[in-house]
Amino acid sequence: MELSFANRKLAKELADEKSIVRSYGTDNGRRICLRLAQLMSADNLETLRMLPQTRAHELTGDRVGQISVDVRHPYRLLLVPDHGEIPRKADGGLDWTRVSKVKILGIVDTH
Repeated sequence: MELSFANRKLAKELADEKSIVRSYGTDNGRRICLRLAQLMSADNLETLRMLPQTRAHELTGDRVGQISVDVRHPYRLLLVPDHGEIPRKADGGLDWTRVSKVKILGIVDTH
């Protein structure tokens, strides 16, 4: 899967394990590295969604359109599909099998 970032600061922060650990701490940093590796190796979002430990799901409310992936409680990796036109199913829901590019928005506590 192709990854992009919401801004240059985030791209720099998530560029390598050392900078991730420096920004988010050892435990969270390692888990973030794992999630990024899982994202990069996945063919599409559905592959990531099938991993139970990621608890990948679509958000609602003021975060509608965003996808949350567990890092370590309470932190989540937030991302959005990065396609010109977001792949949708006939019922209007996100077609996870056709999302092969995502933009990482950040790592936040969504609760």
